[in-house]
Amino acid sequence: MKQEIAFIQRADLKVKPDTASLGFGKYFSDYMFVMDYHTDIGWNDPRIIPYAPLTLDPASMVFHYGQAIFEGLKAYKTADGTIQLFRPEKNMKRLNESCDRLCIPLIDEDFLLHAIKQLIVTEKDWIPDGEGTSLYIRPFIFSTEPYLGVRASKQYQLLVILSPVGAYYGNQLSPVRINVEEHYVRAVIGGVGHVKTAGNYAASLKAQEKAEANGFAQILWLDAKENKYVEEVGSMNIFFKINGEVITPRLNGSILPGVTRDSVIELLKYWNIPVREVKISIEEVFAAYERGELEEAFGSGTAAVISPVGELNWNDQTITINDQNIGQLSQRLYNEMTGIQLGKKEDPFNWTVKVAQV
Repeated sequence: MKQEIAFIQRADLKVKPDTASLGFGKYFSDYMFVMDYHTDIGWNDPRIIPYAPLTLDPASMVFHYGQAIFEGLKAYKTADGTIQLFRPEKNMKRLNESCDRLCIPLIDEDFLLHAIKQLIVTEKDWIPDGEGTSLYIRPFIFSTEPYLGVRASKQYQLLVILSPVGAYYGNQLSPVRINVEEHYVRAVIGGVGHVKTAGNYAASLKAQEKAEANGFAQILWLDAKENKYVEEVGSMNIFFKINGEVITPRLNGSILPGVTRDSVIELLKYWNIPVREVKISIEEVFAAYERGELEEAFGSGTAAVISPVGELNWNDQTITINDQNIGQLSQRLYNEMTGIQLGKKEDPFNWTVKVAQV
């Protein structure tokens, strides 16, 4: 796809929020990228236009049959004014994997990344430079054809919106309390748990509300078949450091293959720290705690980067991990990952992609 990206100027620019009040996903920049699809002409009409509400037909198929997928990545501003992305090609690839699973036409990954870069350059003043801040990038695709028959849509829209963000959990490195969900399930093997589709998150809301009402920040999901094997946290993949070895659930078709997850594994191997992707039960995790071998637990994800786990609640048992303090390895991973993202540390993996210099 070699199309020119049109640009429509908005009349007035928004007042940018104070960095200290950003939170996560509350504010949105002046412009967004939009592109349409129709089976007769493919992906067409790429444009950067003022951020504004959408107008959709009430019969648009996304409202009825849920063809909606998304991605999440970030842009960072380094100390020398370089704007850069972190492994964006992985997000483009995963977006297409989500497209394929939900019968959405594939996108040109190189062109979409080019469009995202152009949007970021347009919105460079929206990239915050405070401690722990970044510009969150949300590409998403949904079906727009007005039709009530059950089949894949013939029309879609792709958008990219931008949001300046702070820490996902407030105090970024304060260990979180997590409830192990025993009743509801998130995904099954053969379903759509391994892709980023909106329905996965809708299905998680009931359990998340229950957990929050009891003072927990997140849920740890177990497998849907036996309700015993650890899968992932609501917004993160999960890792356990047990007796000097780092363990994370093996990808099985119902676990999201996180970009940060993959980066953590690569870093651990680079540091010669033992790491395994295995099928691990929640009983094994609690047994390791009872033996005094559960040294750390942490989540990984684009939004949170590294989030230490201070408490796990399961089967009327509560365990406190590392005295509710961030572990040494969790801290090292966070420092290294954010250091690479912000250009403060060497990038031996060539993970960062330069967008522009400001």
